Amino acid sequence: MIDWRHWHNEPFLVGGLIFLGWLYAVLAGPLRSRLAPGEAYPRRAAVRFYLALAIFYLAVGSPLDQAGERFLLSAHMLQHQLMIYPAAILFLLGLPGWMLRPLTSRASLHGVLAFLTRPLVCALIYVLTISVWHLPYLYDWALQNRTVHIAEHFMFFGAALFYWWPLLSPAGEFPRASHAWQMLYLLGVEIGMTPIFAYLTFSHDILYPTYEYAPRLTWMSPAEDQLLAGSMMKLVGFAVAMGAFGVAFYRWHQANERSEGRGG
Repeated sequence: MIDWRHWHNEPFLVGGLIFLGWLYAVLAGPLRSRLAPGEAYPRRAAVRFYLALAIFYLAVGSPLDQAGERFLLSAHMLQHQLMIYPAAILFLLGLPGWMLRPLTSRASLHGVLAFLTRPLVCALIYVLTISVWHLPYLYDWALQNRTVHIAEHFMFFGAALFYWWPLLSPAGEFPRASHAWQMLYLLGVEIGMTPIFAYLTFSHDILYPTYEYAPRLTWMSPAEDQLLAGSMMKLVGFAVAMGAFGVAFYRWHQANERSEGRGG
């Protein structure tokens, strides 16, 4: 059964998060005068960035990881949603544009980055990554192999950064999509995610043997757990996307109002 007092202290996970936190502190502190002379310390951005790291660790380092890896598909889905939504969103919001400029301003990388940050490409990366990893063989392989599981989680987080880039890009060289395109983009991603949601939610079979034969932690049967996980995938994703859609619509409306005001 689950040891609810166990928190992962794996060197790769903890060391990686500590390294990212240290790197951010160095870039925002001692190196800030070289990267962005005159810029103040990005206090709010730093809070968001470190909160993103904390949420990522909560998702994959807390007892929730054990519950998701061994017992409940719905717990595993919650892990993924913590990475894809709050962690990825806060990570991008925590990166000042000047911090990325040494990378994004490189002429040798411009073509590749311009292609990868196109909304259509970002949507395809996200939808395909999430969908392919939910195929029964790959998903259950990740549950049985710790290294593969770590790779799966990092790919999910990376795909989430691509997902949110057209809406939250901190880089002036590769800016956010227009508000109208953001709304279309969000709708397109939701449509693209529908097949894997339907496959997971409405399947008559238990898709992942690990959860079919796992000891039951709750009153839910494996079929009910799978139904809950599929519903979480769609409902939480839809709620977040529609929240972002509402923000884009409001900003689009405000921009039009200002434009009409200047025209009048």
